[in-house]
Amino acid sequence: MATQAQIEQIIDVALAEDLGRGDRTTELVIPPSMGGTAAIIAKEPAVICGGEIARIAFMKVDQTLQIKVNIPDGQKAKAGDPVLLITGRVASILKTERVAINFLSHLSGVATATSHFVEKVKGLDVKISDTRKTLPGLRLLEKYAVYAAGGQNHRPDLASGIIIKDNHLVALAARGVSIPEAIAKAKAGAKGMKVEIEVQNLEQLQQAILGKPDIIMLDNMPVDEMKKGAKMVPASISLEASGGINLENVRAVAETGVDVISIGAITHSARAIDFSLSFVTGRPPQA
Repeated sequence: MATQAQIEQIIDVALAEDLGRGDRTTELVIPPSMGGTAAIIAKEPAVICGGEIARIAFMKVDQTLQIKVNIPDGQKAKAGDPVLLITGRVASILKTERVAINFLSHLSGVATATSHFVEKVKGLDVKISDTRKTLPGLRLLEKYAVYAAGGQNHRPDLASGIIIKDNHLVALAARGVSIPEAIAKAKAGAKGMKVEIEVQNLEQLQQAILGKPDIIMLDNMPVDEMKKGAKMVPASISLEASGGINLENVRAVAETGVDVISIGAITHSARAIDFSLSFVTGRPPQA
């Protein structure tokens, strides 16, 4: 999970991108002393994520702002629900509005997409997981959104887990290295890490079983083939399914007996949730 320093660094980049050279319009037309209260409102049903991120963004622009997060991360909102209330300088609220809503829209989109998959496999002993297919610079926040919505996180970077993928196998096969040999090589240097291997058909699966990895990923396999594969794998090896999984087939995939279903679309293709900021109250500029 992301540290506070990592979260703030991501927010700082977003603020610099939008506000780094100032806000010409607000600075020209809004008196610095004007105060008011604004609400960020969900315009559609969603699983909320990013309220705390938005709060930090507002506070980085103006520490005098008073912010109330009405709906915690991982909880549902209805259309029209006020997710945040912000009271203080109108200029500060306007300067931060877009950055705060961008975080809320995207992370709530990831959380909502994740929740749909989690709901589809409810009652089955399987976990919905993310992948490394994330937007550049936002991986840690996207993985947090997956977790907040009831999913689980796959490795956050290449150093955090060992997964022998198809292109590793292609490269090794060119040098005459077999699948069991590739697994043995990885296990020899794993230093306590679990070793996972990706297979794309039952022939590769048979070879992978011989190498006794900790996890086997069934990649882009038809459901019927997954069922056959699940029966072949001993209980000592965990099974993951990935590739081509959507809301229409995820339950069928879960019923094959896999332990984890990893889905790139919950991060790289999540639809942004619509939010708006509206001023609830205002007061005239102070003398």
